Amino acid sequence: MQENTSIEYAANAPYPPVCVHERNPKYAAWMLDNVGGQRSEISAVSLYFYNRLITEECGNELSEAFHKISIVEMHHLEIFGKLACLLGEEPRLWTVSRRSKVYWSPGYNQYPKHLPALLKNALNAELTTIEKYQNQIAHIQDPSITAILQRIILDEKLHVSILEKMLGNLK
Repeated sequence: MQENTSIEYAANAPYPPVCVHERNPKYAAWMLDNVGGQRSEISAVSLYFYNRLITEECGNELSEAFHKISIVEMHHLEIFGKLACLLGEEPRLWTVSRRSKVYWSPGYNQYPKHLPALLKNALNAELTTIEKYQNQIAHIQDPSITAILQRIILDEKLHVSILEKMLGNLK
């Protein structure tokens, strides 16, 4: 694979302001899950960190793509952490499970070593993240939060197309 510096890793649209209309414990718990749950932005960041290291021998483009995607995911992590704060929660790397806080674990991720499985794992993570955020949009009544979720979904969909292209290039 040759290096392609023209690839965009974040959608070409501004992010809405990070604000909420009022504190809401239910929404705060959902934002914490986006920060430190099993399918969370910290899971994505750590997975792409791993993928970058594993794919270094495959060529600079693939490894660099995982690095650049991870930077976008770090931005999402920051946004969800800020939302959790505004909604009334402490933005640690944790989630709410059965009314208790549970810290994020690297054991949440799968760590395939072979390229097709590695790409499929990353693709599946992006698709399930999109589904999760769409479900949150369907239940959240705060238009500021839903606008942020919709904007983040644009990035996640872009990551899906990048990963699908990478998978297609293997054939």
